[in-house]
Amino acid sequence: MQLLVQTLGGAVEPGVRQEYGDMEVEVTAPSSALYGEDGKRQSVWMSHGDEVVRLPEGFEVVARSVQGAIAAIEHREKRFYGLQYHPEVTHSPQGMETLRHFLFDVCGIKADWKMQDVLDEEIKTIKSMVGPDEHVICALSGGVDSTVAATLVHNAIGDRLHCVFVDNGLLRYKEKERVMSTFNSDLHLPVTCIDASEKFLTELKGVKDPEMKRKIIGREFIVVFDEFAHMLEQKIGKRPEYLVQGTLYPDVIESCPPPGSGRTHSHTIKSHHNVGGLPKDMKLKLIEPLKLLFKDEVRKLGSILNVPESFLKRHPFPGPGLAVRVIGDVTAGNALEVLRQVDEIFIQSIKDAGIYDEIWQAFAVFLPVQTVGVQGDQRTHSHVVALRAITSEDGMTANWYDFERPFLVDVVKKICNNVRGVNRVVLDVTSKPPATVEWE
Repeated sequence: MQLLVQTLGGAVEPGVRQEYGDMEVEVTAPSSALYGEDGKRQSVWMSHGDEVVRLPEGFEVVARSVQGAIAAIEHREKRFYGLQYHPEVTHSPQGMETLRHFLFDVCGIKADWKMQDVLDEEIKTIKSMVGPDEHVICALSGGVDSTVAATLVHNAIGDRLHCVFVDNGLLRYKEKERVMSTFNSDLHLPVTCIDASEKFLTELKGVKDPEMKRKIIGREFIVVFDEFAHMLEQKIGKRPEYLVQGTLYPDVIESCPPPGSGRTHSHTIKSHHNVGGLPKDMKLKLIEPLKLLFKDEVRKLGSILNVPESFLKRHPFPGPGLAVRVIGDVTAGNALEVLRQVDEIFIQSIKDAGIYDEIWQAFAVFLPVQTVGVQGDQRTHSHVVALRAITSEDGMTANWYDFERPFLVDVVKKICNNVRGVNRVVLDVTSKPPATVEWE
């Protein structure tokens, strides 16, 4: 809406009151084509610090927030419409109806798109991109995204796909063993496991800035993939030219390049290791078959590809791994080992409580502070860890999961009694926005 207003002669300024998260808007023009008979008052999801202060000629306000800010506008004659909130997210309960009004009533679009169409189109694209004698490397993380991407590409080019799983020293408790077992027994994908943990941790030593950590990890992944490509060249007589990654649309959005790159519509939120974290001189060409899809769509695609449902329901795990869950230097002290133990207790407790499938993502965070405690009748000065669990549909917005009190009491007791060096546990109850899902 702000771009529309500014382009057509209106004015946008920093708002006196910023609006983030759940807000109510009041429809001031019930006859608007955007709202139909959907009611005068709606709960919507906001995420903006600027606001429209003057409309272009011919526009009218059709909805305002309870704070008085313009929330929706339209130009009836030209049929231009703008919204200040996010109708596409589940936290705007009537948002899909608003989008339906726009797509079907205003634009006259037909709803004939199917996930099978995406699969067919991507396979066709990959076959046309990769020559009949060319080979492809796929970076597997053990997550849903890279696994679905690998399965899709395998459908397109068969055994010319070579999957590699990199142990970067930033994996969760027994993650490597669990992932490799799943690949071998359930997915039947040929996977080479490379232990590069020492190299990654050496490069990350002393690094505290989260953007720098992500870029270092992205760079080191590419170094490993280049070395793997060289090894394959010795084996098969031809160097692979392509690298498959499970990049999703939210990764692309959050990694929007800085000014001067040709994309200046939004700020970089965080560089994802497989988007903004990639080096410019990378030798491998990228294949990203999922980059226009959201997580819920990837799971639907995975179901069509016969990826086991139990695997598709796994919680997301960031490519940089525990590096973005240890605030500050990941190599300092025993931060990684403490975090692995805490995270395992938290996730296993969630599974034991039967609520794993209710939660989009859950994890622990190691904080770079120590607090005073009393354990075994003695004063302690130990680490603080945070627990975070959220609900979401696509990862673009999220609410914190409201655990029952007995569950939290039990988890905190298990952590403090079983993880040496932790004497305080805090719970993150921040939605997205204003926070991102991960702390870094």
